[in-house]
Amino acid sequence: MTISYVLGNSLYLNLTNKCPNNCDFCVRNNTDHLGDAESLWLEREPSHGEIINDLEKRDLDSFDSIVFCGYGEPLERLDEVVEVSKYIRSRTDKPIRINTNGLSDLINGKNSAERLRGLVDIVSISLNASDSEKYDEVCHSVYGRKAFGAMLEFASASKKFIPRVILSVVDTIGAEEIEKCRAIAREIGVEYRVREYIE
Repeated sequence: MTISYVLGNSLYLNLTNKCPNNCDFCVRNNTDHLGDAESLWLEREPSHGEIINDLEKRDLDSFDSIVFCGYGEPLERLDEVVEVSKYIRSRTDKPIRINTNGLSDLINGKNSAERLRGLVDIVSISLNASDSEKYDEVCHSVYGRKAFGAMLEFASASKKFIPRVILSVVDTIGAEEIEKCRAIAREIGVEYRVREYIE
């Protein structure tokens, strides 16, 4: 069972396979593995202890960053992300990043960005569309049309507690959509990134 894996010069943490979205371009639709992982499909969710034991085997200072991102939405396990981040902080000052769909408030039934304060350095949120209709068409969220607004609210809230907030899109959405999404990021006042689609 792969809990942590290396991609580039970062260490990635794979805590869950749960996700409320089923995005058309999700990499897990195309492959079972990334980086040095044989498979990112989990037989079960690792316990807090198992995650810590896995990290104890790693030289955390040797990585550029530690990233919560696997074959699921990391903030499905908000409590574990918080506690594991505290452990990482006790061992290294390397940046901690979360790659997320930004639906944590809906998943957890409460405002959640503040819980990441002082722990997470970067949150990268998948924007992926310029309005709720287009978002629903490509992300197929269990939360339907309300997912898009909740994601933007999470991005705005994250600005108050996390040093770097990034909204990202995949380069397959077309030039017009890319520019509309860029305007959304500018309006919210966060960074913007166009990601290359991984076959």
